[in-house]
Amino acid sequence: MTDFLSKSPRSTLSRRDLLRGSAALGGVAALSGFPGVARAQSALTVGFIYVGPRDDFGYNQSHAIGAAAVKAMEGVTVVEEENVPETIDVQKSMESMINFDGATLIFPTSFGYFDPHILTLAPKYPDVRFEHCGGLWSADKHPTNVGSYFGYIGMGQYLNGIAAGHATKTKKIGFVAAKPIPQVLLNINSFLLGARAVDPSITCQVIFTGEWSLAVKEAEATNALVDAGADVITCHVDGPKVVVETAAGRGAFVCGYHADQSALSPDKYLTGAEWNWAKVYTDMVSATMKGEAIPNFVRGGLADGFIKMSPLGPAVPEAGRAQFEAVKAEIEKGGFSVIKGPLKDNAGNVVATDGQAFLETDPALEGMAYLVEGVIGSTS
Repeated sequence: MTDFLSKSPRSTLSRRDLLRGSAALGGVAALSGFPGVARAQSALTVGFIYVGPRDDFGYNQSHAIGAAAVKAMEGVTVVEEENVPETIDVQKSMESMINFDGATLIFPTSFGYFDPHILTLAPKYPDVRFEHCGGLWSADKHPTNVGSYFGYIGMGQYLNGIAAGHATKTKKIGFVAAKPIPQVLLNINSFLLGARAVDPSITCQVIFTGEWSLAVKEAEATNALVDAGADVITCHVDGPKVVVETAAGRGAFVCGYHADQSALSPDKYLTGAEWNWAKVYTDMVSATMKGEAIPNFVRGGLADGFIKMSPLGPAVPEAGRAQFEAVKAEIEKGGFSVIKGPLKDNAGNVVATDGQAFLETDPALEGMAYLVEGVIGSTS
C-alpha cells in the first residue's frame, strides 16, 4: 500500500452524516461549533469523491494518488470522501464540501455520479466547477459549470493485449468486466485486438459482474475464465486486486488496470494500463488558480500523460518486449487506430469497413455498444 494512503487516517463521521446533522440542528450555521467544520480558507479548496475505498489497488486509488499531488500544491486545500454510492448520497457529499468547506472545484470521480447527481446540483451552484470523470458533456444540454475529463486508456489495454498475446499458450485470454458501458467495451475490444496483433487466432472471453466492486463475483468470474482455458486475465472493475490475486493463484498471467498491481504478483504480472491523474488534476487546479477556464470536454492519451503503462514483467519474452515498445512509440506519435477495418462485431455486423479507421479521439468510440469478433460474450 502506498505511503500517502497509509498516512491518511479516515474520518469515522462521513460528510453525509454532517449534512444530515445540520438539517436536524436547523441548518449549516448550527454546525459552526463542531470541531473541524470551520477551517481557514486557502486560495482554493478542492473536493474529491470516490465510490470505493482509496486503497483499492485500482480506480479509486488512482484518483487518490492524483488528489495527493494536488495536496502538495501551495495554496490549495483538499477535502475527500470515500465509499460514496452512486445515489443521492453523492449529492449530499458535494453539498457538504461546498457549504461546509467552501469547495469551488469538485471532482466526483465515479461514472454514475454524472447523471442525475452532478446535473442536478450544478444549476444550484453556478459558481462551483464540477469536473466529472468519463461523462459525455454536451454543450446543447449540460450546464457550463460542468466539465468532463477522461483518457484514451483503450490504447493501454491494446498494449496489455500485445503482452498477453506473447504470453498465452492456450490462445485464450479472459476479461472480467463490471458493466457493458462504452468505455468498458472499448477496453475489452482493445485487449483482444492487441492480442490478435500477435496471433489472429486468439480469442477473449468476457464475464460481466454487474457491479463496479463485488469481490465474490470477481473471484467467481476469474475462476470461471481460467476453468475455460484462459491463461492471461485482465479486467475493468474498480479494484483489480481480487482478479489479480485469484488469476495468479490459479497459475494465469495477469495484466493490470487503473493502477500498478505488480506488487500483488511480480512473477505473473505482465504489464498494466494505468491512469496518471496527478498530471490531469494538477493542470486543472493550476489553471483554476490562475483564473483560466478549463475546457468542458478534456481528453488525452499516452503522449499527453493522461495514462501510462506499468513496467513489463519478467514473463514477457524479448519478442513481446520489442513489439510492445514499438507499438507504444507509434501510439505516442498520434494517429494510431485500434478499431479499424475490415472489422465485424461478434454478431457478424460490420463495424468498420476496409480502409476505415477510428482514431482514439473519435467521439464515436465513447458510444461503443458492441464486442468485436473474437470476443466470447454478450453485452446483454
